[in-house]
Amino acid sequence: MMKRFQTRVKALLAAALFTTAFSASAQETPENYVPYPYAFIGLQGGGQVTFGNCNNWELVSPTASVSVGVHFTPVIGARVHVNGIWNKSGVRIDGFDHKFKYKYATTDLDVMLNLVNLIAKGNYHPVNVYLIGGVGLNYAWGTKENPNLYQYISSGDRRSRLSHNFRVGTMLDVNVARNWSVNLEVDANSLSDRYNCLTNGHDDWQLTAQLGVTYKFGVRRKIKDTRASEIIETPVITTGQTETTAAQTVVKEEKPVVPEAPKPQPKAKEKTDTSIFFKIASSSIQPTEQAKLATIAQWIKSHPEAKVTITGYADKGTGSASVNARYAKQRAEAVQKALTDKYGIAASRISVDSKGDTIQPFTDNDSNRVTIVIAEE
Repeated sequence: MMKRFQTRVKALLAAALFTTAFSASAQETPENYVPYPYAFIGLQGGGQVTFGNCNNWELVSPTASVSVGVHFTPVIGARVHVNGIWNKSGVRIDGFDHKFKYKYATTDLDVMLNLVNLIAKGNYHPVNVYLIGGVGLNYAWGTKENPNLYQYISSGDRRSRLSHNFRVGTMLDVNVARNWSVNLEVDANSLSDRYNCLTNGHDDWQLTAQLGVTYKFGVRRKIKDTRASEIIETPVITTGQTETTAAQTVVKEEKPVVPEAPKPQPKAKEKTDTSIFFKIASSSIQPTEQAKLATIAQWIKSHPEAKVTITGYADKGTGSASVNARYAKQRAEAVQKALTDKYGIAASRISVDSKGDTIQPFTDNDSNRVTIVIAEE
């Protein structure tokens, strides 16, 4: 039994090291992501042992867990963790080990401290180590009685028993994709003396080791404006015999030339645009986008002859065509309403359109939850 357990532990450690190396080479650059805060759900499976005064290796039994939680900051997180299945206990009487089985379930509220983010720079790393501490309740039932143990187990304890659970542990968590990670968690649990039916004057201790997988909600890419930016040429300033540029000054030894009077040129029509981005399934203008809206509203006010075109879009990667068409229209109307009601732009100067998800102005899917405002004379 002990050799089989040691072999399994070595295999788990080898798998963890391989996964760590793979993920470290496969990670995208951290600056591409907004990793916190995010919610998560996890599944785990492994083994556990409740220590007694007989051969503890023979008391190892399977266990499984499910957890849901939130990482509020790069350092602090919390979860609700439920685990259990079967358990074994035993006692040595007159040199012989007597064992019995029962079922149990433990529910804990755990605090998770990310030691890597606490110590290292940045808040996104392919490998993280967590310190875990929590409190909860444990319920055990369904004891398979052993006649040799009647004198040690009360009739009430044979049916069911409720006890506290105090936990401390550690977790190695390895990112294998943007929203997925695998982990190895080891926990020590302290339960009341009556948990394993055997009273010995102090709390019972349980050691749990599990491998698991976690899915993270909300780890997303940063929004980038992928359209080409305007290129502004540096003008050449001529003063007498000297030509000055941003790079150098050249002095020419030439006679002054009287310049010809410039011919009147028609004024070039001015134009500007901006992109207002939205969250998924939302047509509300985010606080981070309000400054962009205020800037283009000021430009429109300073150019009274300019006309404004507002076009709403939705990303093709989520939702249906009908739902996306509705959101695209609502986003365009939300921007129009802000320009007219908040900034006093005349409605007669504005035309509104929406494309749904039929046109994707950006290469990044999430950036297509957008309304584009174009104003030109």
